[in-house]
Amino acid sequence: MSSLLDSFWRAVMYCLHPRVIVLSILPVVIMGALSLTVGYLYWESALIAVRASLESYELVNAMVHWLEGIGLGGLHLVLAPALVLFLAIPLIVIATLLFVAMFMAPSMVALVASRRFPQLERKRGGSLPGSIMRSLGSTLLAAMALVVTVPLWLVPPLILILPPLIWGWLTYRVMSYDALADHASREERAQLFRENRLPLLGIGVLSGYLGAAPSLLWASGAMFIAMAPILVPLAIWIYTLVFAFSSLWFAHYCLAALEQLRKRNSAFTQAPHAPAATDLIVDKLPPDSFQHPASSLGSPAVRPDSLS
Repeated sequence: MSSLLDSFWRAVMYCLHPRVIVLSILPVVIMGALSLTVGYLYWESALIAVRASLESYELVNAMVHWLEGIGLGGLHLVLAPALVLFLAIPLIVIATLLFVAMFMAPSMVALVASRRFPQLERKRGGSLPGSIMRSLGSTLLAAMALVVTVPLWLVPPLILILPPLIWGWLTYRVMSYDALADHASREERAQLFRENRLPLLGIGVLSGYLGAAPSLLWASGAMFIAMAPILVPLAIWIYTLVFAFSSLWFAHYCLAALEQLRKRNSAFTQAPHAPAATDLIVDKLPPDSFQHPASSLGSPAVRPDSLS
């Protein structure tokens, strides 16, 4: 627990570093421009498709008639845009996470390593293709989990549990690998994952709950739809900061755990050689050093004729 708290506060302080702040702007510019461009090109067609799909459900039509009956008929106009944005949220989050993992995480790890672990040897047990494959595979599994669990989100407690758990698992899978890719060997990385699986998953889940902060912007309803060109880049920037903080948290925890692991392994490998070294020293001692204790103290040897 102490290592978790220590790495947490270190990650918080590192978020104030100018290098981290500057790096957090780049994903906002790229992802914001990409999101607004896609929205400009496909917003109307997406609305038409969603409205046509909603009109095919009798339950939705009944709800619209009920809203018109109580004087809230204008709310159904917000339903389709809100649903389109709701479906776009996972895509924006996943794209931001992958962007941070591929372009920001290496810089975050390098910053932590240069300032806190300058003597830590780089064994380069990971690679960029391995990181990409792990990220894409984990993203696919997380997307499948999101799709499967969407009906369960209608149960009030589960919507506060399932999405952060899924985002946390995905963050743990992506960030933990990147934190150790340069410094740990494959064997060390496997051992660290095996020994620290629960703490690393806990960091990921807590990061997933921190990633729920931009949901306050999505939940603003009609106001968010009207101010989407401003609020979408703002939400992406918040996601970027959360994932940058997660990368720093994983970097501090994983590199500290790697340093301790190497110290333990070094002590373990040196311990069996201690008796052998002692035996070697004893073998090199001259034979007269093993005389009777009395002779070593300078006492004269007792002669047999002195007893008569």
